[in-house]
Amino acid sequence: MENQLQQLKSMTTVVADTGDIEAIGQFTPVDATTNPSLLLKAAGLPIYAPLLNQAKSWASAQSQDPQTQLSLMTQKLSVLIGLEILKVIPGRISTEVDARLSFNTEATVEQAYQLIRLYNDAGISNDRILIKIASTWEGIQAARILEKEGINCNLTLLFSFAQAAACADAGAYLISPFVGRILDWYKARQPEQDYSAELDPGVISVSSIYNFYKANGYKTIVMGASFRNITEIQCLSGCDRLTISPQLMSELEKSNAPLIQQLSESTATSDIAIPDNDEMTFRWLMNEDAMATEKLAEGIRNFAADQVKLEQVLSDL
Repeated sequence: MENQLQQLKSMTTVVADTGDIEAIGQFTPVDATTNPSLLLKAAGLPIYAPLLNQAKSWASAQSQDPQTQLSLMTQKLSVLIGLEILKVIPGRISTEVDARLSFNTEATVEQAYQLIRLYNDAGISNDRILIKIASTWEGIQAARILEKEGINCNLTLLFSFAQAAACADAGAYLISPFVGRILDWYKARQPEQDYSAELDPGVISVSSIYNFYKANGYKTIVMGASFRNITEIQCLSGCDRLTISPQLMSELEKSNAPLIQQLSESTATSDIAIPDNDEMTFRWLMNEDAMATEKLAEGIRNFAADQVKLEQVLSDL
């Protein structure tokens, strides 16, 4: 009997939720995704030390303005780490736009262009890159623009059906609904509830989005993210993609129990009506969803804070 990670790979594309090259090589995922928090951890790994100096040297040659240099340093570092990861995976790397641009469509598009240029200059074609953008209204509209230009996007920090519906309408290549962070919110407020297996609100949310997409013919890929335990992963087996930490991949490897596929395009049904896709409707639906509103804001704040810490690491070199 194959272990559960091997079984999962037969029904779902497994993506590495890490910037650690050794871990990626060990578990052989198809794709990999990074964010400011993961890049901050990666910056502390000895293997990446030369890349930090390379990023700083390159940014210093591009501009004399200290703030511009900081921004360019972190962009260059994210691409340099992405290039290293692309050497050991067959698929795509997700590279994130600065979280502080989450409410600025034009600036998000411009930074996406810059990241793509850096990858292209290194010989990497667009079909191996996903530009990672927060699922704000402004971020989703940036993705709409980029997708029309052949730049595929990963819409992250997604917690609600409203966000998922807007992303599908915008033609986003992929969304990353956050399973574990949804669970965190509910457990903090109603700790007495049973959140096991299929009762996990994060699992329920992703399953609902997946079935809505498939039942309505949307091509946007659903990639569950932010898992707290392997039960959540098991309950979402069959989802298009799942991005999993090395720790949880290791746990899956240790089990040889049969893994039953839970989600399938051929059996997907949904009775959810397609909402109007306009800014007023989106903002109202988000306003009505306290969990999604709070977790989106918290996620942006935390990513922005780690971005600042990463800039400090680079500036101190």
